[in-house]
Amino acid sequence: MNSITRGGLHAGAFLGPFGGGLTVAMLPELGASFGVPAGTAALAVTAYMLPFAAVMVVSGTLGERWGRRRTVVTAYGVYALAALACVLAPTLPLFLAATAVLGAANAFTTPLLMAVLAATVPGDRLGRALGWFAAMQAAGSTSAPLVGGLVAEADWRLAFAGVAVVTVALALIGIPADPTAGGEPPGIRAALRPAVLRAGLAAAVGWGCLMGLGFLVALRLDEHFHAGAGPRGLVLTAAGVAGILTARLVGGAVDRTGTRGSVLAGAGLGALAIAAVGALPALWMVALAWAVGGVATQLVLVAVNALVLGAGRGAGGAVSLVQALRFGGGALSPVAFTPIYHADPMIGFLLPAVLLATVVPIVLPRRPSAVTQVGRGRSRV
Repeated sequence: MNSITRGGLHAGAFLGPFGGGLTVAMLPELGASFGVPAGTAALAVTAYMLPFAAVMVVSGTLGERWGRRRTVVTAYGVYALAALACVLAPTLPLFLAATAVLGAANAFTTPLLMAVLAATVPGDRLGRALGWFAAMQAAGSTSAPLVGGLVAEADWRLAFAGVAVVTVALALIGIPADPTAGGEPPGIRAALRPAVLRAGLAAAVGWGCLMGLGFLVALRLDEHFHAGAGPRGLVLTAAGVAGILTARLVGGAVDRTGTRGSVLAGAGLGALAIAAVGALPALWMVALAWAVGGVATQLVLVAVNALVLGAGRGAGGAVSLVQALRFGGGALSPVAFTPIYHADPMIGFLLPAVLLATVVPIVLPRRPSAVTQVGRGRSRV
């Protein structure tokens, strides 16, 4: 894989989370443009995330059947057209519809890009490669609100126009040919195996009880430390920055320690970090603990992805399902933990810490080979 194609894979990793978070900081401008309150414009976030998570249940499997390269390039084309539709949308409903298409198109890129990456790097370096991929995803989600807010001061449409241009460039670069191509790929039934579902549940708990708690951290910063929007934003960004800076170390740890050991280490470290976020008395201490939580999240997710991507043919369907479950866990976090936090703030953080320390070791498959056998599944969707 040449450097341009490798850069295209990493840029694709950046693009998905970036597109998903782009509207977060421009909601007032969107509302003013369409004549609605900013709260109503916030539907754009939901319009992106719901199709993204729902379609990802099957997008990896469908992409493997259609061909990874063809599917990713087509999805880039659809993504670019949807971004242009966002630019031209005259009403909020049309903008939301275009945003939903953005989310659905992204569901066909993220898991297949990971599957291609796994197919083109040596197995003993997979963790390191996925670490860099995860770092680019973290960079996309971390920078999106900042870039979106800055561009929106001039015209929010310029942000989506820029996304369209970049996506067209990625489609022209393409992705490497799949060296494992050939034969009928496994269908969705192969991905819906108990071992894969258990890995997905571990990812759901890991994401939902770590980075999915960002809203809870913001509540504590406001209510306990009386921190303004700026300090809250800086603290919440600490987790993403820490994940980016430690990507190489995290990936190397997965390669050396193995997938199961790395997931368990990340869950244990994350449990300590989340408990500390809820208990520490100083703002800088909370920021440090949240940054450690970002490293723990990367360790869990990189290791889980490496675990399911060992399937070879059919890995796209497996990692797609795992990612859908991961984002589902994040979506459930506010519903599950907000009432508990309001009843007792400390328990609001201790409960997810306990879930990390107990549920992840229980649900994670004990034998990695049970997950990687997905490639032997039946070929019918």
